[in-house]
Amino acid sequence: MQRTKPPFRADHVGSFLRTAAIKDARAKREKGAVTAEQLKAVEDAEIKKIIARQEECGLKLATDGEFRRSWWHFDFLCGLDSGHPMIGHFEFLAANTRVTPKMTIPSPTLLHFRFGRASISRTLYPDLDEFFDDLGKTYAKVVKAFYDAGCRYLQFDDTIWAFLCSEKERAQSRQRGDNPDELPEKYAQMINQALAAKPADMTITTHICRGNFRSTWISEGGYEPVAETLFGKVNYDGYFLEYDTERAGGFEPLRFVPKGSKQIVLGLVTSKSGTLEKKDDIKARIKEAEKFVALDQLCLSPQCGFASTEEGNVLTEEAQWAKMKMIVDLSKEVWG
Repeated sequence: MQRTKPPFRADHVGSFLRTAAIKDARAKREKGAVTAEQLKAVEDAEIKKIIARQEECGLKLATDGEFRRSWWHFDFLCGLDSGHPMIGHFEFLAANTRVTPKMTIPSPTLLHFRFGRASISRTLYPDLDEFFDDLGKTYAKVVKAFYDAGCRYLQFDDTIWAFLCSEKERAQSRQRGDNPDELPEKYAQMINQALAAKPADMTITTHICRGNFRSTWISEGGYEPVAETLFGKVNYDGYFLEYDTERAGGFEPLRFVPKGSKQIVLGLVTSKSGTLEKKDDIKARIKEAEKFVALDQLCLSPQCGFASTEEGNVLTEEAQWAKMKMIVDLSKEVWG
């Protein structure tokens, strides 16, 4: 029951703790002590090491650890109006791995929810549906650009679906002039527009995140308010879901996952602390999830990246890799 296409039984969200060499080079660059070219040379060397480490773990995918980024979302979104440098980042990754290269980018929902209607020109977009339409078209171009560069495993990282499960965030959305009850359908249409021309040999997943900065979080609440739309109406191939704490609620919302057609990657191993989970506890949680989704549609990963921003979460590199190795070992025990 192991999988030969992504998402894999043992997978991960994308980011890894920045190494000492990366942190040192970035600090020197900020002070003007090294050139951009010198920083890139350090990044290249450290990314090759992080790729090798993933392969040594037994993973069937590799990312660049997001080593060239400061933030998981701003770095991509700020370059969205021109030839995007992250296409080159992917090409470097692909040229230096023997396994499936995976690229992660922020979801288009990020360009709306946090600032809402109040931040969008009513002169340019008197009707907000036109804004969503343009954003969907823009991301369709993004998908094509990565595909043309050779990317066959792309992920949209998304905090917004989780925010729509949080009463606090929903209240703030109303204050910004939006109706959070209407947003799931609008977001589904926009994302599906971005995915509409996705070739059959390309996998696009999403990671639903509740916030991840130095081991802290932003939102809480189970997936129930968005589950029917998110799982049933959005055309992703797979979903990386946070399930490491009670903040994510139970597995009941997974009843909306279509049978046989989508993969659910259970984020049962926390990236927020170095404490190594017990294998039997993880297996028991997988059994619970099986009440709602068949085992063949399930995979395993950390609940989030280890360093959504360059500061990273509060754990050691040794603990990070111990968790990844355990996930790989567990996947073999559970899925054969």
